[in-house]
Amino acid sequence: MHASPPLALYVHWPFCVSKCPYCDFNSHVRDQVDQARWRDALLADLAHEAAALPGRRLGSIFFGGGTPSLMPPETVAAVLDAAERAWGFDEAIEITLEANPSSVEAARFGDLAAAGVNRVSLGLQALDDAALAFLGRAHDVREGLAALDTAQAAFARVSFDLIYARPGQSLPEWEAELARALAFGTEHLSLYQLTIEPGTRFATLAAKGQLAIPDGDDAAELFELTAAMTAAAGLPRYEVSNHARPGAESRHNLAYWRYRDYAGIGPGAHGRRAGLATLRRKKPENWLTAVDRNGHGTESEEPLDPRTRAMEALLMGLRLAEGITPDPAILDQRAVDRLAAQGLLVRDGARLRVTDAGMLLLDGVLREIVAG
Repeated sequence: MHASPPLALYVHWPFCVSKCPYCDFNSHVRDQVDQARWRDALLADLAHEAAALPGRRLGSIFFGGGTPSLMPPETVAAVLDAAERAWGFDEAIEITLEANPSSVEAARFGDLAAAGVNRVSLGLQALDDAALAFLGRAHDVREGLAALDTAQAAFARVSFDLIYARPGQSLPEWEAELARALAFGTEHLSLYQLTIEPGTRFATLAAKGQLAIPDGDDAAELFELTAAMTAAAGLPRYEVSNHARPGAESRHNLAYWRYRDYAGIGPGAHGRRAGLATLRRKKPENWLTAVDRNGHGTESEEPLDPRTRAMEALLMGLRLAEGITPDPAILDQRAVDRLAAQGLLVRDGARLRVTDAGMLLLDGVLREIVAG
């Protein structure tokens, strides 16, 4: 009998240090938080998941949400202690915390590392002050790079993200920015092309003809340049937008992409537990009330039928360079053969993976190959 794969735990902290355009909970700033009540509620929510997923070991923990780097270190330590007692830790457990690159947050990195965090994911987003202003970020390049220096001194593992294919950004400009990013020597980079999401400020500007981002051939050139430069620097692409030194891939995100069980606690957190899709109540007040009443903040636990699970596994697994061994029943085999002949897919026995060319068209590839 094979041991179950390591479990992943996601901890959602919805509070911000101040109002920001990215947070769903703008009224919930840090100085309004009853920290003791929140700590107790998170521990209760965690205990509920541990009881539902016994006999597992944790391979990764991820603190995300509003501004988790402003969680009190004692709350982080309490969650980690409870998680280790409930499940046990893998020897090489990855404990990641998302952080904005502000001086306020960077000042807490040492305390968070002492609490047990061993990896930080830093939201730099750009190495250009004008681009940061366009993206609505509060930090400038100088502050962001100072936070990166502090992170590299405090944590064993550091990742940061950048957004490219920005309006007016040329190929040589992105090449120079990416070269600068690679020179910082982190083990992991998340590099996302700017996309226009419905209902955002960017969507409004685009509808007025005031915003144009690279598309078609230009976007493809930027994507290909990114893959070539990161590979040459020893951080090959292992997922559509993620690049790492071999062995430094995000263990937590790999759990999602490999469609393994993960527990989600805190407001709005999702999870996958033994064929169930779990969801916590989104609004912090409603989540707290539910924890007080029920001992956990669960809003729903929905069973997923085998086809849905196979579909989710396919959609996640084909994001990875390694590909997936899919359930043949959900595939349109003629479409798979056609796309393979076009160089967009590769078959390796029962395994299927998307080529570099196919990654540029991933959404279309996925629509094509799923049987109706």
